[in-house]
Amino acid sequence: MNYSNPIKTFDTAISDLYVNIQEQKLGSPISFNAFMKFAAERPNQVFRNIFQMFYDMIYQYVGAGYDEYPGDPESINYVFYDCSPLFEEGADHPFFADRLFANRLINHVASFKRGIQQNRIYIFEGPHGCGKSTFLNNLLMKFEQYTKSDAGAAYETVWRLNTKELGAFPGHEAEIILAQLQSLVDRKASRAKDHDCSKILGFAQKEQLEIPCPSHDNPLLLIPKVYRRELLDDLIQDDEFKDRLFNEKQYEWVFKNNACTICTSLYQTFLDAFESPAKVFDMVFARRYQFDRRLGAGISVFNPGDRSAKSNVMTNQLLQNHLNSLLKDSNKVRYIFSRFAKTNNGIYALMDIKAHNKERFANLHGIISEGVHKVEDIEENVNSLFLALMNPEDQDNITGTQSFSDRIIYIKIPYVLDYNTEAKIYKNVFGGRIENSFLPRVLQNFAKVIISSRLNIKSDSLLEWIEKPEKYAVYCDKNLQLLKMDIYAGHIPTWLSEEDHKRFTAKRRRTLIAESEFEGDHGFSGRDSIKIFNEFYSTYAGQEKLITMEMVCQFFKKQNGQLAKSLPDEFMDSLVKCYNYTVLQEVKESLYNYNEDRISRDIQNYLFAINFETDTVKECVYTGEVLVISEDYYTDIEIRLLGSDSNAAQRKAFRREMQKQYACKTLTQEILVDGKTLQETEAFKSLHERYVHNLKEKVMDPFLENENFRRAIKDYATEAFRTYDRRIREELEFLMLNLKDRYGYTQKGAKEVCMYVVDNDLAKTFAAS
Repeated sequence: MNYSNPIKTFDTAISDLYVNIQEQKLGSPISFNAFMKFAAERPNQVFRNIFQMFYDMIYQYVGAGYDEYPGDPESINYVFYDCSPLFEEGADHPFFADRLFANRLINHVASFKRGIQQNRIYIFEGPHGCGKSTFLNNLLMKFEQYTKSDAGAAYETVWRLNTKELGAFPGHEAEIILAQLQSLVDRKASRAKDHDCSKILGFAQKEQLEIPCPSHDNPLLLIPKVYRRELLDDLIQDDEFKDRLFNEKQYEWVFKNNACTICTSLYQTFLDAFESPAKVFDMVFARRYQFDRRLGAGISVFNPGDRSAKSNVMTNQLLQNHLNSLLKDSNKVRYIFSRFAKTNNGIYALMDIKAHNKERFANLHGIISEGVHKVEDIEENVNSLFLALMNPEDQDNITGTQSFSDRIIYIKIPYVLDYNTEAKIYKNVFGGRIENSFLPRVLQNFAKVIISSRLNIKSDSLLEWIEKPEKYAVYCDKNLQLLKMDIYAGHIPTWLSEEDHKRFTAKRRRTLIAESEFEGDHGFSGRDSIKIFNEFYSTYAGQEKLITMEMVCQFFKKQNGQLAKSLPDEFMDSLVKCYNYTVLQEVKESLYNYNEDRISRDIQNYLFAINFETDTVKECVYTGEVLVISEDYYTDIEIRLLGSDSNAAQRKAFRREMQKQYACKTLTQEILVDGKTLQETEAFKSLHERYVHNLKEKVMDPFLENENFRRAIKDYATEAFRTYDRRIREELEFLMLNLKDRYGYTQKGAKEVCMYVVDNDLAKTFAAS
């Protein structure tokens, strides 16, 4: 086996390993003064609690999202989020978030930035086989990775008590501390190797006692609340951040939260003794908060079978003894805390609310409601991000918590309802190359069949929007499920009428998207769909032809009739019609080869002409062409804009509307005020879209009458193709190239889809519809 890296000696390889490990360390603690200077320089990173960190982590991996319709005035910000860096990359078992769940998750996370997230538990609810556990495991894995990066750094308090400096502490006997430390060294040295003894003795020689904050509090919480605003106003030079810090709810914790009782006790004890805040803060250091799920540090995950600990009270007796000796009073500082402190400013998660997790969930009531937890007679602050997973049938396990119910935020994780994501799952399980076995869009249509079993048959929101679904019978199923699937996938179909497109208001969009909350909990599960696809792919892959829609229909309707019982009536027939319309449009788009300059000049001339009476002759100020403005002139151009089935009344009404738009907005606002050219105006763009659309509708007519066209498609890329008329050869070359470049067809697939369109006479079928 040949490797590009040069061969290293054993010593060099081991030395490089040590260097790499050293570079992975999160750094040594820094003094309080150094920390505050760092905070002033990088406030966005330092002034973050767990919720703000979680928000930053999500947006670092996912980004802002992509809106396919950026200028849509009715947009509800239902956009595409690429969640693959968060849930897929580097994961042993990737989780595939569809568009619905991604938007649902991001919207909830956005509330973290607004500061309305505390005193809540977020329950991700979904049926068996939807991937809840995979989702949470991958999410926590990426969060832990994020905290180890510079962008994800969080800081916690650690006290360093120097025994020499504390020699002046009232009533202090430094030799007690030194004796105890030496005793500890002696005991350990007797069991250690010689080279380890020096390290232990080195610790003793430092005469330093290190006390970590068990609640992982940010060091700035030690600053008395009354002085925090003034201090931060003086330190922070970034006025924009300062304005957010002082006025936004997400930063309230900076001015309202208290340090934990242990840190508060240490602070007050030393302040009373030395009467010098400087000496006290000299003992305060900041270090990186090291999150480690396996150790339960910052991230604790409990499975239903994990038994609860006998005692929830934790301490460090050796450390407590040192403190008692130093302070000469065991009641000065009690180093006790609960297990919840390990995830303070971290994440506490329950994998399914059943068995032992039912008790854990019940114990969260007071903590989430009040934000505090009683540890013997001490109150402990708990500000954690609480997450849980739950199956719908386990809802009974959280009954009896009515006073707690307003603290629970449910986030649905249903079966996938976005066909693009469903297809992505197949490619992940069976290999990305499986798509090469399908004609374009057929794999996605297989996914649509699976998803149809997960949707509700009737949609009140769709029926309120589309009053007569039957008018779309050629493009869609009678229940409008195919329309809903497109909307869920972020696509507004082009076959919708202009009137229905306008009626698709923001309110209707929100109502429709909200329906997804009550879908995806029935039908084929994720495991079922993989099993079904495996059977289908094993049957049809590897044949001479690419996998077609005919094969999909055969599989669901004939070969495996049992599956058809889980599908809505007539859905498969409607899916084929929709597919036929789509591939016809692709072929038309690929054949379209009109002179764009001529189209542009026609539209400019028309927008100029509608401002004059008929039977006049004018020179267009935009093109310089002389126009004979007559009813025939208007009819000729308006038929190209509205279609040949438009009547005179419709054309005149359209003309009046365009003239009004031109006079009131295009000329007076966009051209004269905004300085746009006519081609940049909304009116021009709208007419251009209409013009091109109607030209494309007729683009195949000349070829359908030519008997040689079908044979030329069949002979394409063979020697026989050279015998055809030059015009047919050029048009077919143009068609095939566009099908490959625009729609991802292979040469074989392009030939097959063209034969499919011609043999099924799709152009005439849809022209008559």
